[in-house]
This record gives sequence, C-alpha cells and structure tokens, in this order.
Amino acid sequence: MDQSPRSPQPKRATARGLNADGLSSTPNDQPAVLVVDFGAQYAQLIARRVREANVYSEIVPHTMPLDELLAKQPAAIILSGGPASVYAEEAPSIDSGLFSAGVPVLGICYGFQVMAEALGGIVKRTETAEFGRTEAAVEVATTLFGKLPKKQTVWMSHRDAVVIAPDGFTVTASTGGAEIAAFENREQRLFGIQWHPEVRHTTHGQAVLERFLYQGAGLRPSWTTTGIIDTAVDAIKAQVGDGHVICGLSGGVDSAVAAALVHRAVGDQLTCVFVDHGLLRKGEREQVTRDYVDATGIRLRVVDAEERFLKALGPIRNPERKRKIIGREFIRAFTEAEKEIIETENHDGAIEFLVQGTLYPDVVESGGGTGTANIKSHHNVGGLPRNLKFSLVEPLRRLFKDEVRAIGEELGLPEAIVWRHPFPGPGLAIRIIGKVTRENLAILREADAIVREELENAGLGRTVWQCPVVLLADVHSVGVQGDTRTYKHPIVLRPVTSEDAMTADWARLDYDLLERISTRITNEVDEVNRVTLDLTSKPPGTIEWE
Repeated sequence: MDQSPRSPQPKRATARGLNADGLSSTPNDQPAVLVVDFGAQYAQLIARRVREANVYSEIVPHTMPLDELLAKQPAAIILSGGPASVYAEEAPSIDSGLFSAGVPVLGICYGFQVMAEALGGIVKRTETAEFGRTEAAVEVATTLFGKLPKKQTVWMSHRDAVVIAPDGFTVTASTGGAEIAAFENREQRLFGIQWHPEVRHTTHGQAVLERFLYQGAGLRPSWTTTGIIDTAVDAIKAQVGDGHVICGLSGGVDSAVAAALVHRAVGDQLTCVFVDHGLLRKGEREQVTRDYVDATGIRLRVVDAEERFLKALGPIRNPERKRKIIGREFIRAFTEAEKEIIETENHDGAIEFLVQGTLYPDVVESGGGTGTANIKSHHNVGGLPRNLKFSLVEPLRRLFKDEVRAIGEELGLPEAIVWRHPFPGPGLAIRIIGKVTRENLAILREADAIVREELENAGLGRTVWQCPVVLLADVHSVGVQGDTRTYKHPIVLRPVTSEDAMTADWARLDYDLLERISTRITNEVDEVNRVTLDLTSKPPGTIEWE
C-alpha cells in the first residue's frame, strides 16, 4: 500500500474547461500537466493517472515546438516512454531548452533517457535488459520516494540505460540492470525514472507520480467535480444559443451522458433519436426508451428498423460487410428521422447541431484536437455522410471513460447505462459468426443475458471490463442431453479486464461461476449444447471476435 504523505484528496475528478466548440481549454484557475508523447503505449494511461491525482492533464506530441509548448503555460511536464533508442538516428527528441524553462519535468523510461542525454548524461545499450516486474532499491530521502519502502516492485521495459547521470543530478534508485534507475535535480525541479509508475504492476507508482505533482511541482489536487456540470452547461449554451440539436442515442454511456448534459443546457431544443436495429442485447431498448427518458425527461424519437436491417444483412457472413451494411442503413434511418423531426416539431429550418459522445482517447488517437463543422466518422456505427452539415457539440471531448461514468452518476442516470459494458455499434451482428437471422439473434440474446446476470450477481459487473458472448452459428457440436444425441451450436465466453481497451487480459473468473454460467446456458438456451472460454489476451487477440 502506498505510504507517502498525500495531500487531502477531494472528490474524484470528472470534467472541466469545456469551451463552446467542445474542445476544452484549461480554465484560468486550473493548472495543466502536459504529457509529451514519444510514441508510448502508455501515454494516455499517464494522463489518466495524473487526473486520478486530481490534477488536470493533456497529451501533446513530442513534435510540438518548444515555444508552443510553453505558451500553454504548463504547471508541469511529463515525458512519456517510447520504443526508440535516444542515440539512434532520427530518434524522437525534445528541445533541450525545456529543461532550463523553469517548468518541473518528470521523465519516464524513454523520457528519462531523453532528459539525461539532453543534459549531458550518457545512455547506452546494456547487456542486461529488463522487461516486466523488477526489484528497485530507492533512496527515501528524496522528492519522489520520501517515506516509501526502500525496496519496491516496479515495471520495467528497457534495453538501454542511463550509465552516466548529468552534472548536478543525484542518483535516487537502482535495479539489477540499471545502476542509474532514477535521478533528480531538486533545485531545477527535474526528475527521472527508468520504470513505469503509471502501470498497476508498479506497486507504489501512483504515490511516486503524486509526489512529483505535489512535492516536486508544488501542485494542489484541484481538478474536482465541483462546478464541472455547470461549466459544461454554460459552454453548451454559449455554443448552441437558440439553435436546434439532435443526438443519436446508442444505449451506451458516452452518448447518454453527452445528451444529458446538452439537455440540461438547452432543454427541448434537443431531440434524441434511438435507432433500434434489432441487434441489441436483451433489455437495452427498455433501458433507453423507459429508464433513461424517465431519468432525464429527454424528448426521444424511436425508429423501429429491425426488419430493415435484417433484410439488408440477408445471407452476409463477412464481418466487414456486416459493418458497412449496418453503417449504411443507420445513416439512412437517422437521416429520415431528422427530416421527420423537422417536419413534425415545427422547426423553422434545419437542425444545426449534432451531439457526439467523443472522448479524449478518440481525439488523441485520431491526431485531432481541432474542431470541424462537417461530421466525422460516427464512432458507434460506421460514419454519417460528410454532406450532413452539422456543427458538433462534444461536451465529453476532454474526458476519459471513468470520468464520463462519474458525470453520469452525478447526473442521476440509470446505473445500468452508466456502467454498461462497452458494446460495438453493429451490436450482436458481429458476435454471430455466420448469418444474422432472427433465430440466431434470439439464441445469442438469451445466452448473453444469462452471462450478464451471473456477473452482476457475483459482484463482477464493474470488475470485468467486458464480456462478449459469441455464437458460432456456422459451427455445430455433438452433445448428449437427456440420453439423446444433440447437434447444436457452441457459445464462446470472452471475459476480459482492461483499463482502456487498448490492451486487455482474460478475466480469471471463479470456476463455480463459470460452471453456473455454462449450466444455465445449456439448460435454458435452445440450440446451444457447449460453452467454451476464450483465454486470449490483447494482444495478440482483439476483444471482439469480429
């Protein structure tokens, strides 16, 4: 357990600083930590960990010019890891002027080595690589490690190491493969560590990050829930004015929270559209059309499109063709609904604004950050056409998933929606390996409902990130039930744990729970006589089968 002294922790942070175009600027009273991304798989995780310390953070590319970086007036900077070697040609680097700019800096892994080399230290390839769990010895009378255990388990990922520290730096940690595993120059407020404090495998990683933020950079944990919804509402009002707004509800937490914020801001200027393509899980239509509407008072138009989608899918088995067909039909259904809204709700002119539940990882991964008046690819169902000229309202654009859930709870949204497991826009269609028929959907829907119910009963609804249930509709398996030979379908369970879906591990579910799930499915779901468990992590496998 982390033992460092910590500043008083206010309520968990959610969102703040949302401006009229949905992008978000740092509020005048809100210091920002910039995470400089050198191509690290963990850059987003670093930013999230900073926010968990109740300090606002943003990710910027390492290619950002120094003057532009400093113009953001960062309260501190963290240099991320990366896959390159600092001494290689064309290796990512950063202007060495950063280290004399008076801004507190923490270098992590590759960022640690970049700092060392830029300030006159030496980085070399070593004979002993370190990957995974490693024991580190730390000096406790230091900024990063004060009052933490002298021996710590840390998560390493390096072949290169700092072999000579820059002048003026004190070595503060070592491992078997790196005599210089951390250093600091307290006077200049420059710090570096070779391992990854942002991953949970590093036992005191969050404490180290917080010591950098609170003691090293002198920041206070001020990124809190107080006033966050009001700030978002004010920004939406400023953007929308008296315009009309439309939102496509998917049943997921992102669109649900985004719509609830917009509704709080502009009321009945918002109309939500729920396209029921018949590919949802059991009870999800009711969650949206009854529970969500009751909780928010949002005006909702439901489009019953099951027949349309099933007819369009027909005999298609290829998952990419399924996705494209579903995306195309969604576009048509949504466009028709928009026209009907304009005709029936006495709108004087077109609907100007479209709400999207874009999250911060979407922005980062797309290389974005600038707004656009034309709709971008719809992140749930495959893309609205570019000729639909909406201005986007994206109140969640600077938030991570856990922050969105916190806002949803504060807004009083139904728990089933706030904590709904991630679910693909094409729905059960891509969890059926084979043709999408009404019969196959019914089989999968019942099996999926059993799995979700048992996970909830076991108290694992929030522990398991996601549990796709896959129907192998093109496969039949021989079985015996009631002394009779059967020839039915197998079902695959795919429970995973994750923090951001970029990587995932298979969930170690209790055997008794797995037995209950298997027994219930084979007893209660016709046409299923075998239940299998997918034990593949991501990578190499993806979370969804298709």
